[in-house]
Amino acid sequence: MQQRWPDRLWIVRHGESAGNVARDAAHAAGLVRIDIDERDVDVPLSQLGERQSDALGRWFAAMPVEERPDVVLTSPYRRALRTAERLHQAGGLPVDPTDFVIDERLREKEFGVLDRLTTAGIRQEFPEQAEFRRLLGKFYHRPPGGESWCDVILRLRSALDTISLHHGERRVLIVGHQVVVLCLRYLLENMTEDEILAIDAAGDVANCSVTEYRFDAKAGPRGGLCLHRYNFVAPLEEAGAPVTAEPDAAVAAR
Repeated sequence: MQQRWPDRLWIVRHGESAGNVARDAAHAAGLVRIDIDERDVDVPLSQLGERQSDALGRWFAAMPVEERPDVVLTSPYRRALRTAERLHQAGGLPVDPTDFVIDERLREKEFGVLDRLTTAGIRQEFPEQAEFRRLLGKFYHRPPGGESWCDVILRLRSALDTISLHHGERRVLIVGHQVVVLCLRYLLENMTEDEILAIDAAGDVANCSVTEYRFDAKAGPRGGLCLHRYNFVAPLEEAGAPVTAEPDAAVAAR
């Protein structure tokens, strides 16, 4: 029987972005709105985010070529794409950027009317949404024009189906976003709402951190992916690149 899942699956959050920096500045200044000009899809990496991506690329490059990713799927957002490109430029990915699979299902959670607002801004401009979120919790709350975590999970179920259909026995790298990393864990490990929210509450997913799964033939009747490591930042620490874990600019109320 053909193996359904990849041999290895790495899920990487993009490097620090200009949006991460702008969000921190807005919160520090007590502002209601995050000062950033680009659409969320167009927000670039910061200079530190570029360093983080290069450091992670060198970590992948130190692996034997037969152990490195041979399939790359990435969010279409600029910060994720640029992270994947810099991993390649640093020698970490034998896959040429022209062969990257750009998959819209891996995009950031959409925040609708809450986009670019700080937590204080949401309370000030949309107090009813702040109350809905308090009552429903972030897992189920969907802001007008935006998504709940459940909405993200729905599209990621489809993305995992594609991976299982087309990339069995391969070595797959996904470059995405914080909520994407968490929601993929929820799906791959068959978690409950409480379990994944507890992981989220324990700390943010670091920029350019690695979450890795390995195939285990004994996991279930057809084998399955088992978590090997989560939020792994040693490649950055070893390279002297500062570790950052800010939510993205639009993620004030993740």
